[in-house]
Amino acid sequence: MRLILIRHAVTPETGKILTGRLPGVGLSDTGVQMADTVAAHLKSQRITTLYTSPIQRCKETAKSIGRELGLAAAVDKRFQEVDYGKWAGRKLGDLYKLKAWRGLFTAASRFRFPDGETLEDVRHRTTAAVEDLVSKHPKGKVAVVSHSDVIRVLLANYLGMPLDLVHRLDVLPASVSIIDLPKGGPPRVSVINHVADIERWR
Repeated sequence: MRLILIRHAVTPETGKILTGRLPGVGLSDTGVQMADTVAAHLKSQRITTLYTSPIQRCKETAKSIGRELGLAAAVDKRFQEVDYGKWAGRKLGDLYKLKAWRGLFTAASRFRFPDGETLEDVRHRTTAAVEDLVSKHPKGKVAVVSHSDVIRVLLANYLGMPLDLVHRLDVLPASVSIIDLPKGGPPRVSVINHVADIERWR
């Protein structure tokens, strides 16, 4: 199976707020354009199945992709955003000042968001979801629209990278990463953080 991971396009809060699982945060006008661009870019992949996180910004991105590819997106909550607990909805500028925030980058594998998840929790639920997809679509090209930290965790897992190093991976809005999961063979990460028409979105 080929797993094509797509981060949602930008919202009005991207880079400003740790949005997390807060409801009612959809794509900005620029985000809609980005979603349409990545949708057209993905046409050559001949994707057979499309899944999305249940979070609004992912569902809107998946809708653009599905419209271009002639696919309806199925929701799988195991690909939803990290549960950031009490930090969800806070300004990133305020979070950067917290001593606890630094723990996310120095000991990511052991860090738990206040009243939320650990990245190990995220790895457990997302890899289980991927294993189910491989079972259902062993020869398929499966696209999943998800979130930056979720995609980082999956990439780290299939690269054999320790979770403590996960933030060395960049996952931009509307970027594409590809993992091949052949039956009986080792995983191969062939694309990380590819952005269609990147100059336009700087």
